[in-house]
Amino acid sequence: MPPRCDSLDGPVVTAARTALEGRDVDQFLPYVPEEGEREVREAFSLAAKARTFGREAQEVTDRWFFETVVRAHRSGEGAPFTGLKPAGLDVGPVIPVAEHALDVGSTEALTEALCGIIREQVEERHGRAMALKKHAAEGVTAARAFVEAGLGVQVWAHHVYKQAIAVPHAPTRHS
Repeated sequence: MPPRCDSLDGPVVTAARTALEGRDVDQFLPYVPEEGEREVREAFSLAAKARTFGREAQEVTDRWFFETVVRAHRSGEGAPFTGLKPAGLDVGPVIPVAEHALDVGSTEALTEALCGIIREQVEERHGRAMALKKHAAEGVTAARAFVEAGLGVQVWAHHVYKQAIAVPHAPTRHS
């Protein structure tokens, strides 16, 4: 998945900013694994105090707090913290649609987007394999190209299938 939770306009920093502005760490804690809660609470307390020392102190403190909470969040994912990313990163076409689906409570647009992407990929991959199949009898090199494309379709389809039927488990945080 494209980086999102570690960007300045991603859901983790957005929740952290809301928590700081509202002086309520509980607004942010759902983004932190239980084992990171103590550190985040301590950082929040320090940040709340430091923010009172003027605009520059607030900017530095907010940045430090965002780095702390994103690091704790990423740790919960088993992923390294590689720094905060700038706002406005291209997260691809699906994340905004998925976010919208969660906001409005409807899966219609997300289902349509995903089905459209899958349909396009199936047609493209299958079409390439079928084009190569026409020349498969022209020698081993051409036959190998067809076999590679055909197996590629099968392996790709299997991966999509396995991902689609994966049994959801405890809430997973992804960035």
